[in-house]
Amino acid sequence: MIPFELAEPATLSEAIKLLDPDDAAVRPIAGGTALMLMMKAGVFRPARLVSLRAIRELRIIATQPDGALAIGAMTPLSVLERDPATRAHAPVITATLRTLSNVRVRNVATVGGHLAHADPHMDLPPVLIALGAHIAVTGPAGARTIPLEALFAGYFETVLARDELITAVVVPAQGGRRAVYLKCTTRAVHDWPALGVAVSLDLDGAAVRDGRIVISAATEKPVRLPGAEAAVRGGALDDDAVLRRAGDAAAEEAQTITDGQGSAAYKRQLVRVYVRRALSAALTGTPH
Repeated sequence: MIPFELAEPATLSEAIKLLDPDDAAVRPIAGGTALMLMMKAGVFRPARLVSLRAIRELRIIATQPDGALAIGAMTPLSVLERDPATRAHAPVITATLRTLSNVRVRNVATVGGHLAHADPHMDLPPVLIALGAHIAVTGPAGARTIPLEALFAGYFETVLARDELITAVVVPAQGGRRAVYLKCTTRAVHDWPALGVAVSLDLDGAAVRDGRIVISAATEKPVRLPGAEAAVRGGALDDDAVLRRAGDAAAEEAQTITDGQGSAAYKRQLVRVYVRRALSAALTGTPH
């Protein structure tokens, strides 16, 4: 690696001042699990890295007055995995983290870095999108919020400016919704998924009042599937015809890609099968 400057600001405002919107060689670094690999491979050669580790305000997990859960961007994934408030608020997050990479990575990687890296194979983005989460972002012009599903612009791309930082992820109160995340890996269970499927459903018995269906890894970015959502809305999840209709609609609208995890055609078939499985699991609580 070539030499670079490492800045370690103690506050959010200091960190933002150290970023340069016109210089792609100046970047923030959170856990660094992905960025350091890019640097070692020579894919990224920084002039300055702005470490966010010392900014304590970015490590807080708190329940807000409206029942939403705010997760600081610098919260390590392993801390989030063990957090009782998160488990009570959205147990699907806890379950997802248990098969996200390995514990060594989860001890270092952070929530904000996980999202800002925008690798479509990440496990948390589809889950958080299905839960209706948004992110809090701060830059020189002030603070703004972005629905998480609007964060990702493409393959390893976000809508963030170079001098903006994710400060928190906010997950709204879930009420009685049921949420499930299933992933298909081509090797070990904690490996990169060939497909990730997250669903969040408002159910009346087996009938779907409302649902969100999100896929990742098989596509260039995490995406909701409105056609599949419409196919299942008003239907009963104990009806095989409804499940088949949703799976077929998902496979039809998903713009799958070919990569090291499989061909586009293979992933399209995975979408068809795993959307059905995820919907059934949300009803029964048992993936099959």
